[in-house]
Amino acid sequence: MRAAAGMCPEGLAVRGLERIERVSDGVPDAATVATRLATVRERIAAACAPAGRSAESIAILAVTKGFGLEAIEAAFAIGLRDIGENYYQEATGKFAGVRWPADSRRHFIGRLQRNKLRRIAERFDVVQTLQDLPQATALDRAASDAGKTLDVLIQINVALDQRAGVAPHDAPALAHELHGLGRLRLRGVMAVGPAERASRAPAFARAATCFSAINREFPDADLLSLGMSDDLEEAIAAGSNLVRLGTALFGPRPKEG
Repeated sequence: MRAAAGMCPEGLAVRGLERIERVSDGVPDAATVATRLATVRERIAAACAPAGRSAESIAILAVTKGFGLEAIEAAFAIGLRDIGENYYQEATGKFAGVRWPADSRRHFIGRLQRNKLRRIAERFDVVQTLQDLPQATALDRAASDAGKTLDVLIQINVALDQRAGVAPHDAPALAHELHGLGRLRLRGVMAVGPAERASRAPAFARAATCFSAINREFPDADLLSLGMSDDLEEAIAAGSNLVRLGTALFGPRPKEG
């Protein structure tokens, strides 16, 4: 897998929709991350048990936003291969210094900005936050220019608030539209749960319903990316098979500047 080019300094100020991010000075060593991963796997197993699901059926995306490249290296050292980043510019600075295993994958999980789609297509392997056809068409063109095919997930706004994402009832139609784009491979759906714990179960149920409808028509769209460090149990109960974990693996992030 190609390393990204163009190092940029840590602690940079990102314009536009990207917030200012300060990369943590803390270095999460592999032994510490391995201990945290063991705890995470126990949580996953406990969440899977009531539904008779196998803990091995739940994939883990290591979210290294806010941490230096050492977090990525620590994740690789303990066998994790899927790395998630929210901000293109922050990721670019880290990715250039990482030696990527052949089976590793870089996931973009932040809000897509039109002026960064070409560079995102070049740097990443999976985009989890697609939410409309114009965005998808531009990303398809960017992937073609980069000479690659991107795996993509449709982001659904299951919290029914002002967050990014397509409305649940519009997701199946968008899936059909994506199917006609030659450089995008639809792999499933992604959603961010609401902050209020009492609202999570119905929100996650909406995500699961959308996922089931899309998966029935497009069997290769088999990923339900749902759940983070503080709500993975509720997400797995709803059917998630890919959880996005940052603080559970690497500890608290620095506060945004």
